[in-house]
Formats: sequence, C-alpha cells, structure tokens
Amino acid sequence: MNQSKFSVWLRLLWMFLKVNLLSPSGPASVGLLYKEAVGKIMSEERFVEAVGFSNVLPGSEALKLAMFVGFAAGGVPGVFTALLGAVLPPTVMMFAVAAILQQFQQEDWLQGFVRGMSPAIAALIIMVAWELFHVGQTKKIDRRTLLIAALSAVALWFEVPSPLVLLGAGILGLLVFR
Repeated sequence: MNQSKFSVWLRLLWMFLKVNLLSPSGPASVGLLYKEAVGKIMSEERFVEAVGFSNVLPGSEALKLAMFVGFAAGGVPGVFTALLGAVLPPTVMMFAVAAILQQFQQEDWLQGFVRGMSPAIAALIIMVAWELFHVGQTKKIDRRTLLIAALSAVALWFEVPSPLVLLGAGILGLLVFR
C-alpha cells in the first residue's frame, strides 16, 4: 500500500463523515458508501460481502458496515476512525432535529413532510439495488442470480426477517454456484 496508515485513517474518517452527512439514513447511505469505497479501498465483492454480513448480524447495519470497511482498509485503528465518522454526524443531527421537532410536534405540515419522504427512500433503495445488479460489460446476471433474487423477494413479501433471508440466500448461493 502506497499510502501511510495515518492517511488511510484520515480517508476513512472523511469518507464516513461525508457519507453520514450527505445520507444519514441506513439504506440510502449504502449506495453512497458504495461509490466512495468500491475501487478505492475495497473490491465490489468485498463490499457486497460487508453489506450482507452487516445485515445478518444483530445490531446497527451502518455501524457494522463502518467496522467492516474500516477494518478492511485500516485494521483495528481503521475500525475506530470509521466508527467515529459514522457516529458523529447522526448524533449531532439527531440532537439538532430533536430540539427543532419539539417546537413543531403538533403541526399538521410535519406529518405531510414525513409522508412525502417515503417515496424518496424507496427510490434510493431501488438505486442501490440497481448498482448491485447493474449489468456491465464484464458482468452478466444469470438465471441462478435471478432465482435467488426472486426467492428472496418472495420471502420478504411474506415478512420473513431480513437476516434469515440473507442467510438463506447465502446458503442457496453455496448450492447453486458450485
């Protein structure tokens, strides 16, 4: 690695500060983190692995993803710098928003604002899915991949918990991608 350890840690801190400032929600931040991390500090395969494991294990997906990416790029100190970058923006924002919302909690416009955000969040999740399934010149989505995606969608439709869906998809992947 050409970069010093300190510069890697600074890069991790800046990357997670930026991701969490520009995209404070969990699912939306995955797409931005994808753009920031893949090809710069980790491969796409490693990133998909990180997202999968962060969803299977209990706890906050964003923090688990920060730990995985931080460790992959900067070892144990990378974990702590990535966590600092991931925790600081939402904590400060939450205090600020809570103070503001206390002043407007009974206003009707606030419910409309929250309902208006729901379609935007759905669009962000779709964009992340598109990035992961995007068919480029070197990638091809085959029938096995579509089968796992379809079975996962059906399981989620029937409200199977997402960690179980991911675990099942991983086991199915072991069977069909031999």
